[in-house]
Amino acid sequence: MRTAALAAGATQVTTVPEVDGNRPTRRRRIAGTTTESLPVRACSGDDLGRHHQLAEIEPPALRLTRRGRMLLTTVSVLVFGAAIAVLGLRVAGVLDPAPQFSHTISVQVGAGQSLWSIAQETNPTANPATVVDQIATLNNLRTPADLTPGQTLQVPVR
Repeated sequence: MRTAALAAGATQVTTVPEVDGNRPTRRRRIAGTTTESLPVRACSGDDLGRHHQLAEIEPPALRLTRRGRMLLTTVSVLVFGAAIAVLGLRVAGVLDPAPQFSHTISVQVGAGQSLWSIAQETNPTANPATVVDQIATLNNLRTPADLTPGQTLQVPVR
């Protein structure tokens, strides 16, 4: 093999044995190159700056159009307005679940009567379930079985 100074970009022809060993082949080699392995340095994507590049490339999670902003605003106003209306009616007493009773009367329980039938007879315009709860609370009744014929009950009336 000849050693001579080659100009930049010149090629040198060398003889390299073939892998199977039958006959040598000729390969062109670029001057100044080497066949030695290059040192390899392991690094992660953060070291290369890929992490920061991905954060800049990702699109925003939510992008609202003008129509979307108008819809979101309208729904928010409706929900807020409904909440204000319900609270206002609650404060005014319109939505109060317990009816306001003005006084109580004494009622003697007859045979076959229940708290439900007594509540319907004494307060026909009120919700019977609410009146039954009030009667049970006023008379310390835990169950409907505590009711006996001939017993005197205090019943709230409007």
